[in-house]
Amino acid sequence: MTIKDQAKQGIISQLIERCALDENLDPKILVQAVGAGEVVIPHNRHVHLSRPMAIGKGISTKVNANIGTSKDHPELKPELEKLKVALDAGAHTIMDLSTGGPIKEIRQAIRDACPVPLGTVPIYQAAVETVERRKRSICEMEVDDLLRVIEEHGQEGVDFVTIHCGLTLKAMEHLRLRERVMGVVSRGGSFILEWMTYNQKENPLFERFDDILAIAREHELTLSLGDGLRPGCLMDATDGAQVHELIVLGELTVRAWDAGVQVIIEGPGHMSMDQIPANILLEKKLCHGAPFYVLGPLATDIAPGYDHITSAIGGAIAAAAGADFLCYVTPAEHLKLPSLEDVKEGVIASLIAAHAADIVKEVPGAIEKDRMMAEARHHLDWKTQIELSIDPEKARLYREEGGEYHGPTCTMCGEYCAIKTYQRAMRRGRNTPRGNERK
Repeated sequence: MTIKDQAKQGIISQLIERCALDENLDPKILVQAVGAGEVVIPHNRHVHLSRPMAIGKGISTKVNANIGTSKDHPELKPELEKLKVALDAGAHTIMDLSTGGPIKEIRQAIRDACPVPLGTVPIYQAAVETVERRKRSICEMEVDDLLRVIEEHGQEGVDFVTIHCGLTLKAMEHLRLRERVMGVVSRGGSFILEWMTYNQKENPLFERFDDILAIAREHELTLSLGDGLRPGCLMDATDGAQVHELIVLGELTVRAWDAGVQVIIEGPGHMSMDQIPANILLEKKLCHGAPFYVLGPLATDIAPGYDHITSAIGGAIAAAAGADFLCYVTPAEHLKLPSLEDVKEGVIASLIAAHAADIVKEVPGAIEKDRMMAEARHHLDWKTQIELSIDPEKARLYREEGGEYHGPTCTMCGEYCAIKTYQRAMRRGRNTPRGNERK
């Protein structure tokens, strides 16, 4: 039986117990949520994760970090270093998006070093093999080869895979009816779109969805139903093509659940802040409460070099409105392959957004961390403040740069510290007999 099959029968496995403990949640509540499809636990049956994760309704918002090679930078070592940086910073899951070098060997090395759920996008490998090994165009990619690659990823221990199966011929009609400013910005979505237009056929991932379900069930692959038509700029957000794809993904979600396969729904993208809550509501309604995985969303298009901030703004709004899973965005987004520092900053920014949203969602234990920080600040307890920080390393560095000779205060206020002044005033008030206060 699959994880979902067991959960539907109310079976509380060791995996459920472990994840429930991590979330400060009753296992009975978690098993019901997994059975209903509102929570997923991506965990390939061929591996044992030392840090499994539950993702979905009623639990802490999770953050994914993307790593992976490119044709210009095909080396494995930098990606393993990024993996470590992302995990040390607190990423809950990792996706390997490699398109350069020996992709299979790179994926296996990342899998071996990754204690958390690992995701991939199989069509990347299928496309690279078609172009570089078979010397054909992406349009000539064989459908059976694409399914073979999906199965390879399942056999090799990948926990969740992005499948762009909602981009259909009908969705393409919506693209023609209303021309977008940026068209299709999803790499996997663009591969499928080019294949469909060249071959004049339906999306093979849509047509062969039952075959994909059989593969997913065999290897316990969680399907992350990809947003091939996500908006790549604010002007393209919430159009007919995007919404049509979401409707299709909702229909496929039910089919996956009937097959005992866990499902995540992927979402935008670039989107103005006022549209974000409505998009979360749409996904939850159209996709029957399945966990929602968003890239950002980026709340403005004009901040290259700072898109980890635009993403954190949108991510906080999205998660507070009910999104369950944030894909980090680094400062290098739209500009280059991220560096180690970019990876760390991207993870930290998304973790801040996730935590801010968890307070709104009243996730067990979320507000407690902020209460503890407030008490530490009130007592000018710098050691505890640093320990409670999302990024203790940076907090400690800034404190040291300020100079410990400043005593209990910081260099911003020094002796004019509001907290010290308040405490002094309250002590004076307690020690002054009533009626003798100065007028």
